[in-house]
Amino acid sequence: MNTDEKTVVGNQEWCAFPDLNIPAVKARVDSGAKTSSLHAFNIKVFEKDGQDWIGFDIHPLQRNKKVNIYCEALLIDKRMVKSSNGKGKRRYVIMTTLKLGEDTWPIELTLANRDSMGFRMLLGREAMKSRLMIDPDEKFLLKKYSTKSIARLYDIPTRKKVKKLN
Repeated sequence: MNTDEKTVVGNQEWCAFPDLNIPAVKARVDSGAKTSSLHAFNIKVFEKDGQDWIGFDIHPLQRNKKVNIYCEALLIDKRMVKSSNGKGKRRYVIMTTLKLGEDTWPIELTLANRDSMGFRMLLGREAMKSRLMIDPDEKFLLKKYSTKSIARLYDIPTRKKVKKLN
């Protein structure tokens, strides 16, 4: 695939995971990371139809722990992943559908508690391979959300202005 056929993305983009019922999560686009990673906690492995599955919770919005989504996915692996500090840690790996802009494709995601990180998701180079090019000077080239549209997606109550009655 030549560069004319690749989609240009910024260093941050909004992603969705339809199979996990996650309508929007802000991702850091990072070609330095091999594998993509999604924020997850309360991770539990269980058996379903003779296969290992994984259940986990996610706070999909940065700095918002009130919005919580429970997800389940087939567990495809548990592998050693080296973090940005150079330390290796075993992480659960799932395969799910990524929606970025108007395109969808399957990607592998490692699950990690990213509470201390700036982004709930890291989009790594394996998920971008042959599809995306990064413009590091830009962000949100494929989709932009206002605070109100995020509130609607996640059914978050917003403050309404009250009219004064005379």
